[in-house]
Amino acid sequence: MSLFTDYYELTMCAAYYDNNNFEPATFDLFIRRLPENRNYFLFAGLEEALQYLQSIKFTTKHLVYLKKQGFQADFLDYLRNFRFTGEVWAVPEGTIVFPNEPLLRITAPIIEAQLIETFLLNTINLQTMIATKASRVVEAAQGKGVIEFGLRREPGIDAGVKVARSSYIAGCVGTSNVLAGLIFGIPVFGTMAHSFIMAYPREIDAFRAFSKTFPDKSTLLIDTYDDVSGAEKAAVVAKELAGEGFCLGGVRLDSGDLAVSSWKIREILDKHGLQGVKIFVSGDLDEYRVAELLEKNVPVDLFGVGTKMGTSADRPYLDGIYKLCETQNVDGSFSAIMKLSRDKNTLPGRKQVYRFQNREGFFEKDVIALVDEPSDGEAMLIKVVDRGELVYRLPSLEEIRGFAAKSLAQLPRKYRVLVDAPLYPVELSLKLQNLIEVLKRQIAEKESI
Repeated sequence: MSLFTDYYELTMCAAYYDNNNFEPATFDLFIRRLPENRNYFLFAGLEEALQYLQSIKFTTKHLVYLKKQGFQADFLDYLRNFRFTGEVWAVPEGTIVFPNEPLLRITAPIIEAQLIETFLLNTINLQTMIATKASRVVEAAQGKGVIEFGLRREPGIDAGVKVARSSYIAGCVGTSNVLAGLIFGIPVFGTMAHSFIMAYPREIDAFRAFSKTFPDKSTLLIDTYDDVSGAEKAAVVAKELAGEGFCLGGVRLDSGDLAVSSWKIREILDKHGLQGVKIFVSGDLDEYRVAELLEKNVPVDLFGVGTKMGTSADRPYLDGIYKLCETQNVDGSFSAIMKLSRDKNTLPGRKQVYRFQNREGFFEKDVIALVDEPSDGEAMLIKVVDRGELVYRLPSLEEIRGFAAKSLAQLPRKYRVLVDAPLYPVELSLKLQNLIEVLKRQIAEKESI
């Protein structure tokens, strides 16, 4: 994975090497701003990032390729023995976070810290984006199950697997992605396609064929021709299964007016004494559509949410960035630095994020402070890598999922609404504010010469 990087990362590293710049530096990875109709982020992707830092190396094949790109032999020799030797602090996966808060803080020889930028951003941006989107869908579902259904529209194998994992962290009950089920142990779900129904002479023949193969876990797709007629036929098959000692699991609607259809289907099923048969709906759903359906008190038990969640369709990217915040001086001390570009300024120095809770245990505010400032808040960044070695027990996926659920529950409801949520308060400590003003003056004086 060492060549999974932008070309300019390598050119900068080569220039650092050529100019004997091996001194440590500190970088922050953070998200600059909230997308529209988002009021928090659910942090995900840390485990993969840490695995990358433990395994990054350059093979002979990599070095031969880089030589063809014009890199010098001495720099390639350096890369031949490359390993990450730095220190990493991070917030745990499943943490609720906000703009400008460091999610990872890396201190390492500047070549090492620079080289890992692209992979870290690619990994954290995607998984945090999807986890955040999925958490909104789960919130809208009000405790009803949400299944991640978007694999065929997600951009590639790697993204599809990460989407399934991130969605599960956010509270989805499962995925249609079988590979993700194998890798992560996520429950997998699936029913049938309309093509299966159309492959049989009659709709009821398709229902019977499927339930013959899966008598104990069939969900029948009933809207290929007519949802009411499909529900009546599903009821016939359900009674046939009951005679054999099995229960029909559910019926699925994938088109039309889901609110109207679900009421009609529930009435038909109940009329036949099939109160235990669940109604599963899918078809261009997202958090807004799910919320709209539940505002109508529809009798839906499960939601299959695909494209719009699996691609975060309304905001398919985050402004996650990775910026230098301090460098080492010749005497071994560190100097805080910052960027002053319009609308892209950064926070200087090595920082910690402190979270404060009220008496009821709900999040009240966050404070971004310098690491040497005392605080009564809970420190959010913990050391996960020391001298290149992992010093953090990677939690299981179920533990991350549970932690995410707890974090979301501690965020007051007003910050979790789908639209027009107030901004959660994130403050800068007085010492950090003073440092910013000092650096602004110093930069102005230096650059005016």
